[in-house]
Amino acid sequence: MNSVDDAGAVAGLTSGGHRLRGLAGTGVLATLAATVATTLTAALARAVGVDFEIPDGGQAIPLPGFAVVTGFFSVVGVVIAVALLRWSGRPADRFLWTAVTLTAISLVPPLVSGADTATTTALLGLHLVPAAVMIPTLTRSLRTWSAMAGE
Repeated sequence: MNSVDDAGAVAGLTSGGHRLRGLAGTGVLATLAATVATTLTAALARAVGVDFEIPDGGQAIPLPGFAVVTGFFSVVGVVIAVALLRWSGRPADRFLWTAVTLTAISLVPPLVSGADTATTTALLGLHLVPAAVMIPTLTRSLRTWSAMAGE
């Protein structure tokens, strides 16, 4: 390889890395926003009387539990988005379908938990809160980073 080819290869690698880091950064910020929004919504639900008690365990879900689970699964979504940006020809479309499908699947456990109506309804809503933050943010970011790469 001559120096021109090396420079082109390095420039391509750098811009790809920049795209992935940019998407990951956006994802981390969205994860923080989703975690805060979900935890605040859970606190509000608890303040109006939702006990978040699941019959099998007999204990109420603690507020930090909402933050941890939201943070974990939001990071999983960011990893999926980064992988799709790296390896998919249509990352935004693939991410949108994947995220919506996974969100729909995540609604099943609250429905079969055996919790009272208030807890079940609150849990369903608490699955949709982070989805409403993460899915549009990452889909929009994927479209932006894909367009910047000329894809």
